[in-house]
Amino acid sequence: MAQRFVRIQTSSGQLHYGLLQLDRCVQILDAPPWLQGQPTEQELLADEYQLLAPCAPSKVVAVGKNYMKHAAEMGGEVPKEPLLFIKPSTAVTAPNAPIYYPSQSQRVDYEGELALVIGERCVDCTPEQARTKIWGYTIANDVTARDLQKQDGQWTRAKGFDSFCPLGPWVVREVGIGATLQTFLNDDPTPVQSASISDMVFSPDSLVSYISQVMTLLPGDVVLTGTPEGVGALKIGDRVRVEIEGIGSLENPVAARPTLSPTI
Repeated sequence: MAQRFVRIQTSSGQLHYGLLQLDRCVQILDAPPWLQGQPTEQELLADEYQLLAPCAPSKVVAVGKNYMKHAAEMGGEVPKEPLLFIKPSTAVTAPNAPIYYPSQSQRVDYEGELALVIGERCVDCTPEQARTKIWGYTIANDVTARDLQKQDGQWTRAKGFDSFCPLGPWVVREVGIGATLQTFLNDDPTPVQSASISDMVFSPDSLVSYISQVMTLLPGDVVLTGTPEGVGALKIGDRVRVEIEGIGSLENPVAARPTLSPTI
């Protein structure tokens, strides 16, 4: 099995990067793995930590309509160049953490995606150079308030709510070029999304290269590579699971967004 790099929080609140073992113990690293973090002698048992999103990006850069059939189901054509948008770092949430359904929206959709984790500072890179800047791969759900996306005419609000970027459960160094991506709702064994990541219009290398000519990508940043056809609505009480062959599965429940008490 491929090495699985995780980010965790201990019961005392300490944050660590680590290597997940088969018995769910975590061997702690002395730094993020993309910053040459090395294993230490410290090890945590499975009941001594909570799994977080596997990185804490300064930004999440996402790509729209990067699968031909998804572009068609959204009523449009594949863009001639990658269609970029940003999800704020505050949208990132952990495996099994709730996706909060905002009161402003009446239609929130799942979008299962392959996510790239950047390992080195990346600016004005060619696709060949960009390939060396991709440190690893994880799973994302580009949750979208579809009605607000259509209403606003741009995507910031629809894509940017807290909890709208589940990420994880871990990072692996390699993923098969034809790996299958599938999304499941609740206990239904039939996937609502199923496609090969090789169906992308713009490859991971070309996406990172294109983005790097717009903005500098930093170590730990995340690039979402687009979703295949089959996007659909979530409702409060659902559980959504995104699986990518060779990585694992990312599952999250859907809950009402909590009402915050005013600060006194």
